[in-house]
This record gives sequence, C-alpha cells and structure tokens, in this order.
Amino acid sequence: MYCESMIRLGFLTHVNGHGDAESTYRQTLELFVAADELGFDVGWVAQHHFDNNAGGLSAPWPFLAAAAALTSRIRLSTAITILPLEDPLGLAEQLAVVDTISGGRVEIGVGSGYDPAAYAAFGVDMDRRRELTSEHLLRLREALAGKPLTDSGTVLRPAVRDFTGRIWQGIFSADGAAHVARAGSNLLLNRATYGYDEPTDVVQLPWARGYLDAWAHEHTPRIGLSRLIFPAADRSRALAQLRDGALAAAADFVRQGRFPAGLSVEGYLDRLHAFYGHPDEVTAALQRERVLPLATDLLCQFNPGVPGHDAALRALELIATEVAPALGWQRADTRTRSATLT
Repeated sequence: MYCESMIRLGFLTHVNGHGDAESTYRQTLELFVAADELGFDVGWVAQHHFDNNAGGLSAPWPFLAAAAALTSRIRLSTAITILPLEDPLGLAEQLAVVDTISGGRVEIGVGSGYDPAAYAAFGVDMDRRRELTSEHLLRLREALAGKPLTDSGTVLRPAVRDFTGRIWQGIFSADGAAHVARAGSNLLLNRATYGYDEPTDVVQLPWARGYLDAWAHEHTPRIGLSRLIFPAADRSRALAQLRDGALAAAADFVRQGRFPAGLSVEGYLDRLHAFYGHPDEVTAALQRERVLPLATDLLCQFNPGVPGHDAALRALELIATEVAPALGWQRADTRTRSATLT
C-alpha cells in the first residue's frame, strides 16, 4: 500500500509570540487568515498545558472555532491533542460543534504527550498514557461515528459528517507506526527525532515504510510530515529570526541529555532537522528529504523559532508561492481547474 503523492500543504503553530496571550492569539488567527488566502490546505495547532516555553495554547478547540469563523476553506486540526488528559465524549462534542460551524473542515491529531507536570496537574497516571490513549481514541471514534453511547441509544449531537480518514496519531517509534496503521489512523511524524546520532529523516524513513506495510484498511493512508521550514530573503536573516528560540530549545534538550552541549546555533538547527534560508536553498534541501516522497501532507512550522509577526507572514507567503510549488504542490483551486480541464 502506498500513499498518494504530496497534495496538501499545512502550517503548524505552537501559538508562541513575543507579547501577552491576547496579542499572541490575535496574531496567530491572522496567520490562519493569511494561510487561508494563500491556499494552504490545513492549519494545525499544538496543545500544551502550563508550559509556555513549549507552546501557548492549552485549549485548541475554542481557538479553532474562532479560526473557522474567520476563514472559508482551510481545514483545521491539532498536532496534537493530548488525548489521555481529555474526556473523549466532551472532546467529541467540541469537535462536532467546530466541524458544524466550519462546514466539515475539522480533523484531529492525537497523542499521549510527554509532560509529567501536566499529568500530575490533571491527576492522571502518566504510566498509563498509552493505554489511556487507546481507550479514549476508541470512545472518540465511536462517538464521531454516531454509534450508541448508552444502552438507551444516546448518540453524539450535533452529528458529524463521515470522519473516516480525519484522525491522525503522532508516534515516535517503528512499533508506534505499526500500531497506528492497525488502528486505521493517519500517521503524524514529528519535526525531529531526539537522542539519535542519525539524521531525522534516516530514523523516520523505516517508520513511514513500516506504517504503509502494516496498512490494511479500505480508505487511503495519509502521512503528515512536520518540518521546521523558514524561508526568508537570505540565510542570515532566517537565522536571525530563528536563533533565540532554537538556542532556548537546544538548552532544554542538552539538560535532558538529548543534544550534546557546545554546538553552534547552526549545529543545533541541524539537530532540529531545520530547513531555512533563501527559498531556493530551502527547496533544494527539501528535495533531498528522505521521508517527503512518502508524505501526503507537509506541515510547515517555525517552532522552536519565534519569528516576528511580519517575518512569519512573509515566510508563509514564500512557502506557498515559491517553496511548495517547486515540490509539486498546487493550490486546491488550481487542482480543481486542472482536473476539470483533463
């Protein structure tokens, strides 16, 4: 089983900013509007509880409801929602409402998360996170499929359109990829792997292949590839925008024993599997990316960089107008016209 060629372009934000939460949320919503106008297929947000250094959005679905009201065509998803810390039926209701508001544009990426402090605050046993992810995902699927939730026949309201193919799972191992394939979920691959000497795409390539080999469902599998992609006028300007965030993230990874100490910012960006610089440089580097040929979805993120708002808007424009088209992506309206002509 093989995926379709890469046909969807997404951007992923951790909802970080240089100001307070209100201004950060407002500016991030402006990114969604810009991405919608530029033809991006999917806008993704990451959920983080309490740790503002990792990300600034604890409750993604109210935010995505606001994004739905401001946009017309871009799809809306999470990468990821921390499923063990959610009530699956309550989450299904939130999805159903946003899906209804948006005209069926909702998807969801789920995972177990990794923050012990969040698990402690929610009173959830972190040692059970994989078990709880499976249990909660099954309940979420049942609700979204309109299956009875009680003996008396209670079902989800509002009902959602067919959700087959709209659930994603993030993984960090070959076994995890095979598990996701057996579950019938789409595969989300993280921006970078940590604690490995080999490059990220070398590590992840067998995971992606194993996922496809294990797929045995009627609907088409999808692989979402998250990557740090930041084009700018030139490499030095891109580096200036990424420097502070990359060094802060690297310091955390050094403390965790995942990165060696003493590297330059360029060295740490290599460890983060980052693609940055002039659009031609970014495109050439992505054309050498080993996993990209298997991906159906490319999720472009700037994290751990926290560029200024104008720089972020310009980077989205360069991705949509120069980088992604050079990789074979077409805007959805262009794809529709092409299909009509043929």
